[in-house]
Amino acid sequence: MISLIQSNYRGMGSGMMAPGLGFMMQDRGELFSLQPTHKNALIGGKRPFQTIIPAFVTKDGKPYMSFGVMGGATQPQAHAQIIINMVDFGMNLQEAGDAPRIVHSGSSQPTDEIMLDGGSLSLEKGFGLQIEKELEKLGHKIKYEKGIFGGYQAIMLKEDVYYGASESRKDGQAAGY
Repeated sequence: MISLIQSNYRGMGSGMMAPGLGFMMQDRGELFSLQPTHKNALIGGKRPFQTIIPAFVTKDGKPYMSFGVMGGATQPQAHAQIIINMVDFGMNLQEAGDAPRIVHSGSSQPTDEIMLDGGSLSLEKGFGLQIEKELEKLGHKIKYEKGIFGGYQAIMLKEDVYYGASESRKDGQAAGY
């Protein structure tokens, strides 16, 4: 099993193509700062801050699950929700990816955006009005957005059988050979 997330950052990446090779160059270097004293300063041997986090889970010291959720700052939030869905709510590999997600937006970012107002929560359909009202009582601002909830694929090895999942938010499939 492997976990791999393809990313060229911000849609079409840098907009530059390798001549004759047919692929776009990434632009994760955008997350560097040209200010020498900045925590993300462009210096030799340093990698830029990023959210590309393909995940690999072990159980009892053995490979158990390889998964990823694409979607920028959504990735760490959705990765946590996938594991919570499986461990705390007993969902299977497919159910964990299909379940509705919550995304917090407006946080401080390594590109120097500073959160001044607590940000906002976007709830995917399926949580229900009661949960929304409870979150608002706690002071959360609720937003309604489409397409920010990521895209998930996974492989799990359980008792010598491989299982795959690919959720409906994006094109994809689970396949093995």
